[in-house]
Amino acid sequence: MQDVIRKFEKLLDQNLDYIKKADKAVLEFQTENKWSKKEILGHLVDSAIHNLVRFTEIHYVVKPYAYRTYNQNDLVKINRYQEIDIEELVQLWLSINKQILRVFKSASEETLQYEIELNDKSIVNLRFLMTDYVDHLEHHINQIKSN
Repeated sequence: MQDVIRKFEKLLDQNLDYIKKADKAVLEFQTENKWSKKEILGHLVDSAIHNLVRFTEIHYVVKPYAYRTYNQNDLVKINRYQEIDIEELVQLWLSINKQILRVFKSASEETLQYEIELNDKSIVNLRFLMTDYVDHLEHHINQIKSN
């Protein structure tokens, strides 16, 4: 798990300035039926909010924990991420992820084995979900940084 935590910290540290300093027109450029880079960051905020709930709630609910999905496209529209000042959006993204990082660091070997039932009824554990979260974050940061 320490490798996942280091990767997570690196993703936050190395990309904060990049996103803050990126050209506004590049961040807000939108094509039909695709999120702008700014909206991708907003999606990462939504993902962080939902996953923070998952990562904490699993500690006190009946297991296996029932994984709940959320409507990603509707949340991006409802939250109007395209209109938010990039500095404010970055701070929101960073704050939630710093809290998630604290939760990651406090996870024990026992809690990492807590079971989660996905929508297809398959079972994974908290370690898998945390690792997947960091991989998801990396994927979308790469999208933001791509030309």
